[in-house]
Amino acid sequence: MNLQQLRYVVATAEHRTMTDAARSLYIAQPALSRAIRDLERELGLTLFARSGRGVVVTAQGRRVVKLAREALDAVHEIEGLASHAGSAETELRIASTPTLEPGLAGRLLPAYTAEHPGVRVQIVRCEGREAVVNAIREQRADLGLTDLPVPADLITHPLERQEIVLISPPGMELPNPVPMGRLDGMRLALPARGSLRRRELDAMFGKYSVNPVVVLETDERNGWLNAVRSGRASLLWYRGMAEQAARAGLVVRSLEPAVRRVIAVVHARRRLPLIAQDFLSTAEKGSAA
Repeated sequence: MNLQQLRYVVATAEHRTMTDAARSLYIAQPALSRAIRDLERELGLTLFARSGRGVVVTAQGRRVVKLAREALDAVHEIEGLASHAGSAETELRIASTPTLEPGLAGRLLPAYTAEHPGVRVQIVRCEGREAVVNAIREQRADLGLTDLPVPADLITHPLERQEIVLISPPGMELPNPVPMGRLDGMRLALPARGSLRRRELDAMFGKYSVNPVVVLETDERNGWLNAVRSGRASLLWYRGMAEQAARAGLVVRSLEPAVRRVIAVVHARRRLPLIAQDFLSTAEKGSAA
C-alpha cells in the first residue's frame, strides 16, 4: 500500500463514482478501477460495492477511508513542517465571535504565545456562531471559539459555562437577580428575527411564558449597546461582556433561574495541525485551572 492508493480510496469515497473520482485525480477511469481492485486484493477486503452507475463504501471500507484520511492529513502536516523549516514563524487562524474575542485575546492567547513565541495567531472575526462554523468549513480558520450547540460535523471541546445576564440602563427598579417573569413586557434589544441566537432566546421566552417588547432587532452588537446606553431598551448578553457594559455606566444583573451557555473550541473532523493541537491543550489547561 502507498500514498497514491490512499488518495485513490479517499477520492472514490468522496465522489461516489469512479468516473468523477478519476477526473478529480487526473487519471483514466479504468486505471483507477484497476488500482482499487488491486488494493482490495492486497488487503483482502471489499472497500466499495457497485450501486447503479456509482459505488458505495462498505462497512470495511468506511474504516479504511477514515484511516486513509488521517494518514494523508498526517503527511500533509509533515510537509507543512518541512515547508516552515526555514522560517521562525507559522500561523494559526482562530475564528471568534465579537462577544468571545476579548476573552480569547486577553486570556487564552497570552498563555499560548508565551509557550509558542514563533507562532503568529490571526483572529478571524465572525459576526456570530454560524459565521464561525462557516469559517471552519471553508478552511478559513483552523479553530473556532463559539458557544454551543454547533452542527454535528464539527468536533467540540467545551471550555467553560458563561452566564447570560440582563444589562439595563441605570435607574430601572429591578431586583438582582431578576426573576424571569420580570422580562414580560420589558423593552429589549434582540438579535435579528430568524437568526439562530434569536430562535434560542425566543425558545427561552416561550419556556417561561414571557413576552418582551422588542425595541430593536439586529445582529450588530454595537446597536444593542447603543440602545441600552440611550435608555431605549435592556439587553441579554454574556457575563464576560459585563465589564464593558459597566464601564459604559450600565447595570448588570443575573437572571433567576440562571441561564448559562457552554463555550467551546470547535474544529473540523480532521487531524489538526500541531500548532492547533497545542492551542487546544493550552485552552483546556486554562479552563481546568
